[in-house]
Amino acid sequence: QVQLVESGGGLVQAGDSLRLSCAASERSFSTYPKAWFRRPPGKEREFVAAISWNDGTDYADSVKDRFTISRDNAKNTVHLQMNSLKPEDTAVYYCAITRRGWGLRGADAYGYWGQGTQVTVSS
Repeated sequence: QVQLVESGGGLVQAGDSLRLSCAASERSFSTYPKAWFRRPPGKEREFVAAISWNDGTDYADSVKDRFTISRDNAKNTVHLQMNSLKPEDTAVYYCAITRRGWGLRGADAYGYWGQGTQVTVSS
């Protein structure tokens, strides 16, 4: 069973940047699509961004042009560069892997999840 470990969360001010990282324990999962989701306080988990094995990307409208997802297949990692952070970006951020194909935004499609990392953006 693959384990995903996120890091890089923290408390920042509006306008600041953060870089989240996620490392997967199993190399056999290195080529599956990977994604970031987030759960804002009191809300449902929502899609943030996804990346395919060959660097195709998909972003939620709320983060497009501010966030950048990337991956290193050799290191089996995925990253989320978050710029121009806003208070509404405050959430627990999760990385996830799906073996069901590319272009999926629903959390139900992702079978493997990290434990989450807290991002708090103050105004």
